[in-house]
Amino acid sequence: MKLHHITGQSVVPSERVVLRPLQKSDKGLLELYAGDERVARYTRSIAHPLPPGAAEAFIARSHAEDRREDVWAMDGTAAGLGELVGVVSLTRMEDAPRKSEIGYWVAPVMWHTGLASEAVSALLAANPQDSDTVFAEVFQDNPFSARILTNAGFEYLGDAEAYSVARGGNIPTWTYLKKMR
Repeated sequence: MKLHHITGQSVVPSERVVLRPLQKSDKGLLELYAGDERVARYTRSIAHPLPPGAAEAFIARSHAEDRREDVWAMDGTAAGLGELVGVVSLTRMEDAPRKSEIGYWVAPVMWHTGLASEAVSALLAANPQDSDTVFAEVFQDNPFSARILTNAGFEYLGDAEAYSVARGGNIPTWTYLKKMR
């Protein structure tokens, strides 16, 4: 597997997208898609409206040597889909070696096309953080994301809640795990 020259992070190919580290040129599309309330409301950490400088800060954090989160752009250029059509990430869990949490979002224009499923499956197959277990959570009002996880082999763990910056409060979640070995 090829490593990216800026971050030392894996580049993961799939059928329609290549998962590659974020680059400075992704700023405009990140602002466009992450700034869309339909995307922000289904994440924990994206504010709506998106504050000035948030995309640049996110890209900079994704390049930091001491980062806990590896972030990949879903680059669909080769399939004629666009340079950035979504984002998928793996975050190393604190005090839990070889455990990660996956997160993802796709541009609304690409919803219901299978791109999120494709990216999640490709990243899990590559397992670039060499995880034994990968966790995930989705807001309960987003059954499409839950289906992506169950189709990728995740098992339901239980209900919880997580704070959503865009919604300004705690939102009920479903929690999942996938054993990688």
